[in-house]
Amino acid sequence: MFLRIVLGIVFFAHGAQIALGWFGGSGFDETVRYFERNLGIPPFLATLTILSEFLGGIGLIAGLLSRIAALGILVDMAVAVAMVHLPNGFFMNWYGNQHGEGFEYHLLVMAIAITVIVRGAGALSLDRVLDSKLEGGRTLEIRMEPQPTR
Repeated sequence: MFLRIVLGIVFFAHGAQIALGWFGGSGFDETVRYFERNLGIPPFLATLTILSEFLGGIGLIAGLLSRIAALGILVDMAVAVAMVHLPNGFFMNWYGNQHGEGFEYHLLVMAIAITVIVRGAGALSLDRVLDSKLEGGRTLEIRMEPQPTR
C-alpha cells in the first residue's frame, strides 16, 4: 500500500506538470508538441502518456484500478527508457556532465509498478472496497463432507 501511494503521488505531480501545467510544467498542448517534434511520438500516443501519468497517479493514490494504473506507468517508463534514456547510460545526470538522464529512476519506478501489479492495491484502497461490494461481503466457503467407506 505504501509503495502504491508514493508512486501515485510522484506520478500525480509529474502528470499535473504535463497535463495541466502545474508545478512549473509545460501543460498538455506543449507536451504533445514536444513529444511529436523532438521524440517522433504521434499525438495520440503522447496523449496516452500524459493520461497514464496524471490519471494513473490519481488512481494509485486512491487505490482505484491500481493494477491498470501501474501497468500504464510501467509501459510509459519502459518506452521512456527505450526511446530516450538508454543511450545516456544507467545513472541520472547528478553532476551535469552527461548529455541526458540515465534510466536508474525509471528502473525503480518499473519495479514498484510491477509490485503493485502483482500484489494489488492493498487493504486501504477503493479496489478493496469495490471487491467486497461486488462479492456482496460473502466469502467462499468450501465444505469437505466425509465420503462413505465401502
